[in-house]
Amino acid sequence: MPELARIKRRSHGKDLYYRTEGLRLRVGDCCIVEVERGIDHGKVMALRPEGEVDQKKPPKKVLRVMTEDDYRVAEENRTAAAQAFATCQEKVSEKEIPMKLVTAEYSFDRSRLLFYFTAEGRIDFRELVKDLAAIFKTRIELRQIGVRDESRMRGGIGICGRQLCCCSFIRKFDPVNVRMARTQRQPLDPEKISGVCGRLFCCLRYEDEFYRAAGKRFPRDGDEVETPRGRGRVFDLNYLTETVMVELEEDLKLEFPLSEISRKRR
Repeated sequence: MPELARIKRRSHGKDLYYRTEGLRLRVGDCCIVEVERGIDHGKVMALRPEGEVDQKKPPKKVLRVMTEDDYRVAEENRTAAAQAFATCQEKVSEKEIPMKLVTAEYSFDRSRLLFYFTAEGRIDFRELVKDLAAIFKTRIELRQIGVRDESRMRGGIGICGRQLCCCSFIRKFDPVNVRMARTQRQPLDPEKISGVCGRLFCCLRYEDEFYRAAGKRFPRDGDEVETPRGRGRVFDLNYLTETVMVELEEDLKLEFPLSEISRKRR
């Protein structure tokens, strides 16, 4: 059965599968691939038999493993894209267009030059595209992205001390809402539950299922419960350590394992 390679072409966007065309590829190999307009390069992230892959668009093909010349071209493209970014930024400032450029990138064969930007609303950049096309003599695309995509492209470190989830392993942005923060007993202060992008932490989403399941096993705040030290009222919970803080008589506050608590709903 023919083999397909899942190729990561950039830090953002969706990985796609490509036909290996009989090439002996390994995970981690960098390849030149056929794309909708021209060719581009990417990295092999996984290999799968064709029958195990469900992809809407028919897979295009891997042309070759990158050579030393290919790596040189890719580096030259990165340098040229950085210069193009500076030129575009000057044009944006000159025309006073209300947009924030994030990055620029060339396709491998320089048949296309993409500029990514953020903006509050829709932007009319037709004149800007004409100017850029006249300067760079190639197809120009300006693509508006969200602030989460911007953080993914720029990278950074979260308050946990680790690389941002959006630029390390999250490939799709799922909705995140305040209810998730409330379920996880987080402070509802936007500054304390928002990431560097200014939106709610992505981790609130993928930890939500654990906290909702754990919440079903715990008493609620204010419930009267029986403890090894007598009856009291719940005033705090810790789902991770599976402990319950209980206020007993005479303002005595103690922490008990969930297993030692018996509850009676109000």
